[in-house]
Amino acid sequence: MEAIVFYPAPPIGHLISMVELGKLILTHQPSLSIHILITPPPYNAGNTAPYIAQVSAAFPSITFHHLPTAALPPPITPPTHHEILTFELLRSNNPNVHHALLSISKNYTVLGLVMDFFCFHALSVATDLNIPAYFFFTSGAGCLALFLYFTTLHENTTTSFKDIKTTPFDVPGTPPILPTDFPKPFLDRDDKIYEYFVEVCNQMPKSAGIIVNTFDCLEPRPLKAITDGLCVLNGPTPPIYCVGPLMAAKEGGGGDGGSGGDGVPECLTWLDSQPSRSVVFLCFGSLGLFPADQLEEIATGLERSGQRFLWVVRNPPSGRENRSVATSERPDPDFDSILPNGFLDRTKERGLVVKTWAPQVEVLKHDSVGGFVTHCGWNSVLEAVCAGVPMVAWPLYAEQRFNRITTVEEIKIALPMVESENGFVSSAEVEKRVRELMDSEEGDSIRKRTVAMKNEAKAALREGGSSRVALTELFVSWNRTLGSQGLHLEKSVETESATPLCRNQSTSFDSIEKSGRSFDYQNNPPPPTSELDLPTSSDDEGSTTPKTAIAKIEGGNGTSDNTGRAVGLREVERAAVRR
Repeated sequence: MEAIVFYPAPPIGHLISMVELGKLILTHQPSLSIHILITPPPYNAGNTAPYIAQVSAAFPSITFHHLPTAALPPPITPPTHHEILTFELLRSNNPNVHHALLSISKNYTVLGLVMDFFCFHALSVATDLNIPAYFFFTSGAGCLALFLYFTTLHENTTTSFKDIKTTPFDVPGTPPILPTDFPKPFLDRDDKIYEYFVEVCNQMPKSAGIIVNTFDCLEPRPLKAITDGLCVLNGPTPPIYCVGPLMAAKEGGGGDGGSGGDGVPECLTWLDSQPSRSVVFLCFGSLGLFPADQLEEIATGLERSGQRFLWVVRNPPSGRENRSVATSERPDPDFDSILPNGFLDRTKERGLVVKTWAPQVEVLKHDSVGGFVTHCGWNSVLEAVCAGVPMVAWPLYAEQRFNRITTVEEIKIALPMVESENGFVSSAEVEKRVRELMDSEEGDSIRKRTVAMKNEAKAALREGGSSRVALTELFVSWNRTLGSQGLHLEKSVETESATPLCRNQSTSFDSIEKSGRSFDYQNNPPPPTSELDLPTSSDDEGSTTPKTAIAKIEGGNGTSDNTGRAVGLREVERAAVRR
């Protein structure tokens, strides 16, 4: 019985894209079992329970393992970035991950651990258990190029990037980037979050491969730069598998979107009554926040634009809260207190404002939607691409400023929202960009470009498309634990011989039980490692490990041809696919 274990970061956006990867894998390898480790978040990262329940009911081959809450040391000072809490939690979570992998290994042969980059500490756990470890990069290839090249940038500078405001940096495969457009955690060398991200960027090339939620035609330049070895200068580049776009057909929900009496969100019913491609949709992800004065500017800009709009509004931050990220549960907003006087009445014939949440995928696919003002989260970018809806890029946190550069300058499927030096956007800018998106030659140009990318996305996922080929290569990499092409299995104490993990490398894995179980380690923790009755295998040094897919690569990170040239595993896998 064979399984792949997924280890996503807690925020719901990271979970959704990883689950979609699992669904894609099961579509083509239905005999596999997918096990997903769920970590309790250190802050309000979006309610995942409805989504998990929905997936569990629909996909019995996907099993969720709810890990216990890891103990965090009390902070000496409040964290400067919410990502610090995530890294600290996931570092403390390693013992729970270790126990979960041992427990899963009791009934399954684990072919690989696929983890979010936030979970990079688990690379050592996978190494200890001889499980091939892969990173799943939930942003695009351009951002991956920056991550892989960031070690070089770090080594070649001594000043914090926040102090280098006007000098653009050349990252292979991307437009020149000002440090102000780097992910915020990359800016201050003296901040703990900077240390974490430098370590992430160092660890990613040490994996068995990086799976990316993108497709070749969307980001050809950064992909070529990465695979040509231009981003990792101090060692080999791991295989890159672009298997996207991965996105949920429907979201599990975080609100009702103004639910109507028949259970259909009011916003969808309202869209049914609007002309084709006439509505601009404004939505800023599961964590995006605006202060009250910014909400007022948005409302004024929308009103003056004269355009039809659907706007999702979340309660503004108060006091010392992070002004752009919702890290705690929020009550629904009171529109009368946060929107301009009379705004709802004056715009009721052409606009709808909904509280907290709307079914974004369904909204973007609706025929009435012609534009999208977005925070540039990568999931949202891909959802817009797959719906053929052009964007206005308004980044708020994480790598979203970099995604604005990618979507505006590189892919050319978005217009930029231009903010002042302190990040504030005026009503005049909102009005200008909304009008430009919905009614201008430039808006028409990026709309055509976005529709073209929509068609390329469909082609990538078809038989013979680039993402299907990459997925096949990923399967080949898992099958390579069979011992071909420079890898071999350890002997099993139980069988005294290396047992193939699948009967036919070119077609399918062995049949496995589809249990559809969900394990709650919080209330029913696994026994200590020493108490688990696990089949073991012995290595050359006499130590024992769980019966997982144990592989060794002869000659380090690759093999060699007869000229002594290093041959990457990606080349070997491509050859295997061709055969």
